Amino acid sequence: MNRTARMLNVDPTEFKKLAIELQLNLSESDIEGLIRTKMDYLNISNDSVPPQDDNLYCGGPLERIAETYGDKYHPYLAITVCIFGTLSNISNIAVLTRNDMANAPVNRILTALAVADMILMIEYIPFAYYYHIELKGDFDFPYVGAVFILFHMHITQILHTISICLTLALAIWRFLAIGYPHKNHLLCSKSRCSIAISLSYCLPIVLCIPTYLTLKISTSAVEEHNQTFILYHTSLSDTFQNDPSLLQVNFWVYAVFIKLLPCVILTFISFWLIRTLFKAKRRKQVLRGYDTYPLTDNGNAKKKTSKAERRADRTTKMLVAVLLLFLITEFPQGLFALLIGLKGKNLFLECYQKYGEVMDMLALLNGAINFILYCCMNRMFRTTFGQLFKSKILAKWPPNTPSEIHTTYV
Repeated sequence: MNRTARMLNVDPTEFKKLAIELQLNLSESDIEGLIRTKMDYLNISNDSVPPQDDNLYCGGPLERIAETYGDKYHPYLAITVCIFGTLSNISNIAVLTRNDMANAPVNRILTALAVADMILMIEYIPFAYYYHIELKGDFDFPYVGAVFILFHMHITQILHTISICLTLALAIWRFLAIGYPHKNHLLCSKSRCSIAISLSYCLPIVLCIPTYLTLKISTSAVEEHNQTFILYHTSLSDTFQNDPSLLQVNFWVYAVFIKLLPCVILTFISFWLIRTLFKAKRRKQVLRGYDTYPLTDNGNAKKKTSKAERRADRTTKMLVAVLLLFLITEFPQGLFALLIGLKGKNLFLECYQKYGEVMDMLALLNGAINFILYCCMNRMFRTTFGQLFKSKILAKWPPNTPSEIHTTYV
């Protein structure tokens, strides 16, 4: 069985040559069936081997770099990033849920975002190992493996959409807090924050329903030495195979409503926040130039802005960095999905699959390095993190007893 399944990991043009080399008793139809099985397992099932479209340009050198990265480096780098991302998001949750941090609605949204990213990282580790390492070594296609691949596709789609909704909620929250400060107690209340977080977790389950209907587990029978082996793999459901236009509509919905629309809203809010920061900076410079500071009791001018204003500016800068990082990783996926909706399935088969691992890595990095942004741009986060973990580390060391204290007195 391993000799036959080995053929699923080579280029389709080499299948016939490999069948002769391994002395396999396979007909032309058997070889074509193996080609379809390979494509099915990669979620690109078709009734026949898809024709090459010479008019499609997939990036040339970039395409080769992406394929090399996906084949040789992605699983190991992805697992490393996921381990770091899991630990960093656990740290985010530990810090943001402290009493002095948890009361701020923005921190509650960031905590919910860290939870979603952490679950995504934890789930991706076994997937990267199974799909990119174990499967390529054993070439076995059990039913349990197909169920796991199908579960991975659905859960990652849901968790990623949750992250999109939470990032959108975070941006809108900051927009309301800065744009309507006199209505903060109404628009940015704790109850509204709870509703926003709950909707961000529940709405994606509904939005991803088309994905649930798109895929199914299929079987392929392969005969070798008078034995029949059943290969289990994921493929398009019968409805989507019989009507290719449904697949294009699905990509349109995914591209426009789940990817591009949130990105457009986030772009608008990000530029608005950046513009607000520059306006505040210019206003401070003007005040310094005209020497119109309020006086203290000693008659000296107060040349510094209030502590609350400085904290608000730092928070806004940090959130802008989070939003821009999100846009960098999400826009390419949205544009790719939109192009697939316009050009059809061939673009998905010939181009999108080759960049899949690169896009996965961008999404993983987006969820993993928020901790670094918080540490670099939020003094209160750094202080709380230091207090939380330094105290636990120091607590493991017993205090010095008087007998252990050395002196130089004579």
